[in-house]
Amino acid sequence: MSFFAQQKVTMVEQDRALRGRSTPVLTQPTFHTVFGTPVDATPEGSEVAYFGLGCFWGAEKMFWQIPGVTSTAVGYQGGYTPNPTYEEVCSAKTGHAEVVRVTYDPTKVSYAQLLKRFFEDHDPTQGMRQGNDVGTQYRSAIYATSPEQLATALRVRDEFQVELSRAGYGRIRTEIREAPEFYYAEDYHQQYLDKNPFGYCPIHATGVACNPSAQAEQGVPVDETAR
Repeated sequence: MSFFAQQKVTMVEQDRALRGRSTPVLTQPTFHTVFGTPVDATPEGSEVAYFGLGCFWGAEKMFWQIPGVTSTAVGYQGGYTPNPTYEEVCSAKTGHAEVVRVTYDPTKVSYAQLLKRFFEDHDPTQGMRQGNDVGTQYRSAIYATSPEQLATALRVRDEFQVELSRAGYGRIRTEIREAPEFYYAEDYHQQYLDKNPFGYCPIHATGVACNPSAQAEQGVPVDETAR
């Protein structure tokens, strides 16, 4: 591996991260092109979840198609640089992952169902990459917004590890922790594949099914798959 490639897959140390800026890079109010609501809205009754599974363009589209999801947005999370730009994140000098902010109605879709789609729609064993997309910003990550989300994410990960191992895959390397600050990405990244329907952003699914154990969440059975 070249020195440059090694830098791309090595997490930057905090004291070496880019300094960033005090102002957001999403500089003006913008509306979700699918839902028609402010991109930073949290509709009444909704809860928030954060997922990183490689290129956030395709990941966001996957989530906005799930019944019960009330809004989505893309941004940067898990690193050190405040209000980073896309180019800074791609430099591997911010520590951030490309992440989708998902708001959802827990009476219509459970967090476990969102985790099912998360684990099934990428390869969580690849580390700092997804396919040919190489770099720390493409790592697999779950950032929980409550102790309940954190516990569920860890449970579903362990259950899915059994299935992945049976299929010949290695250890799940998904970063799972309490949600750090989320920074909205630039407007042109928001709902990118709706604005650019022929845009390229592959999904690196393993083909292995993730079936969370039957523990209902807030009245929604986990086996009611939102496809």
